[in-house]
Amino acid sequence: MRAITINLRKLLAVITVLASASAYAQEVTLPYKGLTLNANLELAVGKQLSDGVILITHGGLAHREMELIVYLQKTFKERGYNTLAMNLSLGINNRHGMYDCAVTHRHTNEDAADEIGVWLHWLNQQGAGRIVLFAHSRGGAQAALYLAQHENPVVKAVVLMAPATHENTDAADYLKRSRQALAPAQLLAQQLIKSGKRETVMRHVGLMNCTDTSATAKSFNSYYGINARVDTPSLIPNIKPPLLVIVAGSDEVVVGLDKKIASLADGKQVQMKVIEGSDHTFRDLSADDAVDAVSAFLKGLGNVALAP
Repeated sequence: MRAITINLRKLLAVITVLASASAYAQEVTLPYKGLTLNANLELAVGKQLSDGVILITHGGLAHREMELIVYLQKTFKERGYNTLAMNLSLGINNRHGMYDCAVTHRHTNEDAADEIGVWLHWLNQQGAGRIVLFAHSRGGAQAALYLAQHENPVVKAVVLMAPATHENTDAADYLKRSRQALAPAQLLAQQLIKSGKRETVMRHVGLMNCTDTSATAKSFNSYYGINARVDTPSLIPNIKPPLLVIVAGSDEVVVGLDKKIASLADGKQVQMKVIEGSDHTFRDLSADDAVDAVSAFLKGLGNVALAP
């Protein structure tokens, strides 16, 4: 009887260790320009940051705890990949959850790209020498903007999942979302900026998912200005690492992405995978199909990227 008790204790100890290893998750925070940034780190069983990591960026005014991001982290972890899912601050200290449209928008498209760079730097400092930059929707366009402006050797591969295009912030989209014409607000923002009043607040404007909100001229112009750098396809030619664009076959938000990427995809430097039947948030089994595509892409690169 005593021998059985000892064996059971040993078994429970092993189970406890395994459970702890498989459930490793940690919120990471770091200071940046007077704000606290936060992210969720998930390490696969038996892995360390030195084995490499996938840095995940959410879309638009969303957050890292949205269903898609949580599921991606879980599924990548099961496949043996480490992940770090960041929250863009959007100008809010230690932000969690969706952006509150009642709060004046002071963030810019460029701020998001800069914060991606901050987390890449942090990961590199922690010894993660091989990083895959993964981003969804608006975050995809912001990741593309960062990479088009910076050659960062720690980024070994890029995955853009239903990345935003110019049409997501053009006059037609703005009219559909906010039920007002873009040109007057666009002109006002430009005039304020030219007169040195970029921090002046514009009221009753639309900004992404916020249909009636307030935003500084600088913030509004960064997303809706004539020269706003918000179009992923136009940024892709300036991206150096191997890149995979995942297209949602039934995307109701980023429409016609497959046609835009097809002319850029050479099957080597730029690859494209269409997940047939998927909506913009990759519900049901579409997210699994996307992870399959990412895994195949990374394995095709060998040790250049990540090999679980």
